Formats: sequence, structure tokens, C-alpha cells
Amino acid sequence: MADIQGSYDDLFTAVPTALGALLDGGDVGGSVAVFVGGEPVVDVWGGFADAERTVPWERDTIVNVWSVTKTMTALCALILADRGELDLDAPVARYWPEFAAAGKEKVLVRHLLSHTAGLPDWEGTVEELYDWPSATARLVAQAPQWEPGSAAGYHSLTQGFLVGEVVWRVSGRSVGEFFADEVAGVLGADFHIGLAAEHDPRVALAVPPPGRDAEYRAGASGGDAAAHAAGTAIRVRDGNSVAWRRAQIPAASGFGNARSVALVQSVLACGGAVSGAPLLSAAGCERAWEEQFSGDDRVLGMPVRWGLGYGLFGSTFGWGGWGGSLVMIEPEAEMVVAYVTNQMREPAEDTRGLEIVMSAYDGLKGLRG
Repeated sequence: MADIQGSYDDLFTAVPTALGALLDGGDVGGSVAVFVGGEPVVDVWGGFADAERTVPWERDTIVNVWSVTKTMTALCALILADRGELDLDAPVARYWPEFAAAGKEKVLVRHLLSHTAGLPDWEGTVEELYDWPSATARLVAQAPQWEPGSAAGYHSLTQGFLVGEVVWRVSGRSVGEFFADEVAGVLGADFHIGLAAEHDPRVALAVPPPGRDAEYRAGASGGDAAAHAAGTAIRVRDGNSVAWRRAQIPAASGFGNARSVALVQSVLACGGAVSGAPLLSAAGCERAWEEQFSGDDRVLGMPVRWGLGYGLFGSTFGWGGWGGSLVMIEPEAEMVVAYVTNQMREPAEDTRGLEIVMSAYDGLKGLRG
């Protein structure tokens, strides 16, 4: 049986049990956190931080959560909008004049957050992802693939640079700096967009799915593409590189653990404030789950509902990342469930996040009862 570390409320015993089952089933390592009302009711971890299973997963182990990073970047934009510094209905070019090139003058800020801007494909090299000016210049030169706002297509890599550049133009800080100052620093959350070298020893590198190696590439099938790209696909070895960790790739290169993911996103579950730190107004929180699009996503090839930076799923919202990490927010119950792992699985076969979420609902029933 897997050795599960951490703490949990007795009502939520199903959660560590579910994590243990995943580890017993072959997963290398991971962590799960459930917050209710901004407080942890589950904070557990287990397994190993390395593929060789020699380094135990510790309380402060962090991992690349891939596209869960999008929820952190979106929160930065929502904070600026809530402060009246960013108008979500304004053309992007109001803040980033060069962006109007190639027919993008009608792209609104809300289109960037809802994957409806028409710029889903990363056509540059992997190396360009590490160079912010090169990445944003490439996006300035692109023309929309559809009338902005008329359709959705998952902007798997491009969304982070698009929203991140707007954050930079409005705040004068990179999205990683803004997040560190205004979110992680305020909450005491161990989450990073652009990871400093001092944290490298704590990183659990991604482990490819069974039968795959470090050349395993992201794809659009199965609900998340860390890189849907016309010419470039991200490989596991790219995500495990030092260059990836140092870069700010705000759609896909965030590092944290389940505790930090759940803590940050509890801001949206709890009306804008966690532990006495108000980051958003109640109205600012509600913006996140205002439906912007409902229909077939052109990239993911399946029906989706997009809010402002989050996928909408019934009464919940959130998003997952390539490899299996996930965050789910349930505002009615003020609950957030976060699961992060270094063990990748084939997207079409990966139900781990759903299993973890359902185990958390078992505890919530007892809490309400």
C-alpha cells in the first residue's frame, strides 16, 4: 500500500484513499488538496519525485502543472479588471497598440481569456517560447483564423502570452512578477510562473506515460493540449528542461503543488478573499464563470463552455493540464479540489482528476450533513 503523508479531515478519508489507489496502480507521485471556505480539509501527498523512485515526494515538492497555469494567469487579469485598470470589453490594441496588425483590431480582451480570439496555434520554435519579445512579436504578426468572438479554439500556448502581455502593458510587470507580488506573495502560496534556480531541487520532473519516452508530444485530443501547434509540439523533455522552468510561459509553465493551487483558486470560491486577504470583489469573482462561448471547440474537437479564463462544467469551473493535473472550483460550497502529479497518462485514458474530485464530493456530503 502507498504511504500517504499529510493531513485530512476524517470526513474526507476517500480523498487520500483515492490518491493511494493511483499510486498503488503505478503512478510515480502526486499531491491532492481540498479547501473548503478557504481552509484545507485535505492536504496529502505520496509516492516519488523521480522516475527511478528514489526521491520521496515531500510536503514542499513542486511540479509543472502545465495548463492549470492558465487559471493563475486568468486570475491576474481578473484582478486588474476588478480594480478598474483593465476593461475586458476593450480592444486588446487599446493596451497593446501593435497588436492591431494583421486584422486584429476587433479582438477584445475577453476574447483572449475565452479562447475566441482566433489565434490558437503556436507556429514558432520551442526556443522562441523562452524569449518573451520573440513570442509576442510572432503573435502580433498573426492574423485571426476566424472572426474574433464567433468561434472558440483552445489557445493552448498562445493564450498565456496574449493575456500576459496585456497584464504587462497595464501593470508594468510581467505576469510572473504580478502573480508573485499580488497573489502568491499575499496568500503565501508556493506557486511560480518563471521558476528561480533556488527551487530546482524541489521539482518533480514529468514522467512520460507507460511505454513512452521523453520525446512524447502534447496533442489536442483528450481535453488538454499543452501545445496544439501548426508546426511545433511540446515534448516531455522540453517541459523538463531548465530553460522551460526559467521562462514565463503563462499558459503552461507554472510550478506548484496541490496545496498552492487550491489556496490560490480558493479566492474565486470564497467571494474574493482567503485568510483575510481580499484580492477580488464578489462581482469580480463572478466574472470568471460568465459564459463567453458554448459549442464545439475547433481545436479540442469537443463541446466546451468557456468563461473568462476557465472551463465551465455545470456548477463548477476550472481546468486541467497535460499529464493529469487539475483544479476544480465549486463556488456554491466554497470548495476547491486540486490534484497535481508528475506521472503523465494518455489523455484519452486519464480519469484520475475526475476520480479525485468525486472523492472530495463524498466528504462534502458529510460536511453538509
